[in-house]
Amino acid sequence: MSEFVKIGTLAEMPEEGEAKEFSAGANVVCVARTGGELCALDNVCLHRGGPLGGGVVDGPKIICPWHGWTFDLKSGEATHSAAAKVRTYPLRVAGENVEVEV
Repeated sequence: MSEFVKIGTLAEMPEEGEAKEFSAGANVVCVARTGGELCALDNVCLHRGGPLGGGVVDGPKIICPWHGWTFDLKSGEATHSAAAKVRTYPLRVAGENVEVEV
């Protein structure tokens, strides 16, 4: 059964065009802000395990800092192949807290 867990507060979330890593229970998620919206996805790149939370946000995409694989922030799909996809997480704001469903 999935549940929402707090990953931080609104003040701790990344600024527009940035990404950060957060612990979500036993998982580490990448949270990025694009177009004023927060998006959450697995922090581990499918290519060689690079930390997506340390990557570069390029519009609606995030670029892994290790080898440049690019993923859509909302769908988790790699730009080079829809078959390569990182997990995305539902995210909600509850007052000042930010939570993801794990």
